[in-house]
Amino acid sequence: MGVRRFGRWNWTGLVTLAERECRRFMAIWAQTVMGPLINAGLFLAVFAIAIGPTRGDVMGVAYVQFMAPGLMMMTVIQNSFANTSSSLLAAKVQGNIVDTLMPPLSPSEMLMGYLAGGIARGAIVAAVIGAVMVLVLGTGLAHPLVFVAFVVLGAALMGALGILAGIYASKFDQMSAITNFIITPLSFLSGTFYSIEALPAPLTAASHLNPFFYLIDGARYATLGVSDASPLLGFVFCLAFTIALCVLAWWWFHRGYRLKS
Repeated sequence: MGVRRFGRWNWTGLVTLAERECRRFMAIWAQTVMGPLINAGLFLAVFAIAIGPTRGDVMGVAYVQFMAPGLMMMTVIQNSFANTSSSLLAAKVQGNIVDTLMPPLSPSEMLMGYLAGGIARGAIVAAVIGAVMVLVLGTGLAHPLVFVAFVVLGAALMGALGILAGIYASKFDQMSAITNFIITPLSFLSGTFYSIEALPAPLTAASHLNPFFYLIDGARYATLGVSDASPLLGFVFCLAFTIALCVLAWWWFHRGYRLKS
């Protein structure tokens, strides 16, 4: 196959797709940015009132401070997944997916364009919640670069998973099932509200197979300097998982799986 007339990479098409995905969620910023902030704040408030006064320190820090980084990362996970999955599924249901498939975009360019939107939404949500966390709780950032790395990696992982879910699902009921029975349980059972050291041995071992655990644990290490597992191990595990998801998403775009039929 020869080089395309606009070059090996269609940068104009890629940037346009990425910009469309960003404009899509920024057009309803009150729902996509402020909504997650309010939800995270409500979680913190409820747990602080109900458990905070009687719960001792966890891993050497106050319980509310321990929980805050996990809530931030859990929100990033959910929003990055929602951005890519809803974009693809809505386009399929409304019949305008052809507007993405017809332009001269390669599978790699489509993958990167959709991922850019998911990463951007996750990063903005993390920045907003992180700023409030610093101002209200005074947590600070123990390792700023690690924080950025885990936020971007978490958003990329969930963006890729959202692409797969959006391609696979053909109606909103199927997407709801994926969210309710896979994404939400893995998010809540990832150590957001507890240290996995408190779990029985079998559940502790199972937690180490959950990529969401490493993302939340990495965010906690970056924010507070404490963690249940090695941050480097967690980063490598999640990076490998993200690459595998991206390869599968690329293949589905390449074959037009459940997109062109």
